[in-house]
Amino acid sequence: MKTLDRRLASTWRRSAGAAVAGALPVLAFPGPALWWWAWVALVPWLLLARTAPTWKRAAYDGWCGGFGFMLAMHHWLLPNLHVFTFVIAALLGALWAPWGWLVRRLLGGTPSVRGVAASLVVLPSGWLAVELVRSWEGLGGPWGVLGASQWQAAPALRLASVGGVWLLSFLVVAVNVAVAVLVAVRRARVPALAGLVATAAATSAAWVWSPRPDADERVAIAVVQPGIVAGRDSADRRFDREEELTRRLADRDLDLIVWGESSVGFDLDDRPDLARRLTALSRETGADILVNVDARRSDKPGIYKSSVLVGPDGPTGERYDKMRLVPFGEYVPARSLLGWATSVGEAAGEDRRRGSEQVVMDAGDGLRIGPMVCFESAFPDMSRRLAADGAEVLLAQSSTSTFQHTWAPEQHASLAALRAAETGRPMVHATLTGVSAVYDANGARIGSWLGTDASASRVYEVPLTHGSTPYVRYGDWTPRAALLILAAWAAAEGVRAVRLRRSAPPPPAPPARTAHGSRARPGH
Repeated sequence: MKTLDRRLASTWRRSAGAAVAGALPVLAFPGPALWWWAWVALVPWLLLARTAPTWKRAAYDGWCGGFGFMLAMHHWLLPNLHVFTFVIAALLGALWAPWGWLVRRLLGGTPSVRGVAASLVVLPSGWLAVELVRSWEGLGGPWGVLGASQWQAAPALRLASVGGVWLLSFLVVAVNVAVAVLVAVRRARVPALAGLVATAAATSAAWVWSPRPDADERVAIAVVQPGIVAGRDSADRRFDREEELTRRLADRDLDLIVWGESSVGFDLDDRPDLARRLTALSRETGADILVNVDARRSDKPGIYKSSVLVGPDGPTGERYDKMRLVPFGEYVPARSLLGWATSVGEAAGEDRRRGSEQVVMDAGDGLRIGPMVCFESAFPDMSRRLAADGAEVLLAQSSTSTFQHTWAPEQHASLAALRAAETGRPMVHATLTGVSAVYDANGARIGSWLGTDASASRVYEVPLTHGSTPYVRYGDWTPRAALLILAAWAAAEGVRAVRLRRSAPPPPAPPARTAHGSRARPGH
């Protein structure tokens, strides 16, 4: 241990160690998908920050760890954004600097039992505050929220229906803190064990008492995934392939067919021939088709990504324009300052335009669907709003064609499991090139994935559900509670600091001065 302490005394070695420790939780996400690893992955980072010699060093440990976490989580952006990936990771990593300071403040040195007990709720609250800030669309959105690593764990998904992915993040951090205390602070093992027991009790209570969605009828929804179509005239050739795959679905008694993001590369008003072909496909298959148009619109300026519903009589008029755009991929934030990113990577040359409101569509036979586009499926509030507005099936149309054979497609597909569990509504994740996936209202996978190498159409029997989850009814109560915890702790610390100043002995009186203003010299 002393040898390790000497090695960490080197500034650059300690910084590198913090970056590596911060990157460890990424193994809990797809592709490795070691969901259980998340419950202990923060321990090395916590142990490092608590031993920081100063509060500034602890904040720097938090920053370096955040940099490692962000870089590892988004490493698949490197071929596209190049050096700018490191810039983004460094900027977002700075959000964890206060968290590193908080770790040392609560667990540094020989913490009291009271301080350890407080750390079990204050440190998870601090982590959640960081996730809330970086979840803003302009900072990249809530990709890689720690609780999202639990998309395969049925008990965790049940908890998500109560407090959303935020509740999972809170509990995962709380368990990590408890384990770190068990490892490093022997005299405080009782509150640490109590924290572990409380987490287990909360999970068990949610499993037993949280309401389950009531399933009744089933609908048949087909996903059409054309696969990689690149090169010259790719938009026309992609449409031809999608048309071919859709035609194979005739006589399957379908309720809906879903194409991926950017599945149509032309405005349908400008290309009435494509609108007629889609209408004919809807008649042949007996189902409405939800396509995604990525094109410059003829009725207003700018390029939009729009979910458009086409029925046997043509476009139904139901349209959703994507509201939350991918920074750098679909627009460049503060282009006047950061426009240089287009010269070092594949940042958007022209900003896409935003839609103004979410839309719930009627897709024939009374089926109500709630579409989202691409990384909008990472935002819990969007799927929650659609469920509250009456959507029976949630849909995400995505592409991920830029990130083939990386961890990104599986990470994106896994988010649909969380959105389904949170809202108690089944969710369909349809892509151009994989991974396409469908989940029931509990977040359990229906059928098999369509992987990144697949070019196929597949039908899924999707059970519809009724009722409302606590998360849909009460919203983001977990982050609000976390902010209240932080405010209460800060207030308590302020009161404690005032009391300490008042109880401190008064400073010694200054030496007396003579009548001429000089200091008195006893004995003279």
